[in-house]
Amino acid sequence: MKTKDIQELSVAEIEKKIRETREKLLDLRLKKQTGQVEKTHEITAARKSIARMETIRNEKIAAEKQSA
Repeated sequence: MKTKDIQELSVAEIEKKIRETREKLLDLRLKKQTGQVEKTHEITAARKSIARMETIRNEKIAAEKQSA
């Protein structure tokens, strides 16, 4: 997902997307171990996507705390 798309989501939706992406990452890692993954760059992309989503989620949480 693009950063702009993630910023439009709510915190709960971001957490759901993080969970889904982590499950995908786990599946990719297992497939890599068995030699079934052809597109190994997807593992790196999933890791970066998770980091991007967690960063934006933390920023939103911090902004909520400051406004409260």
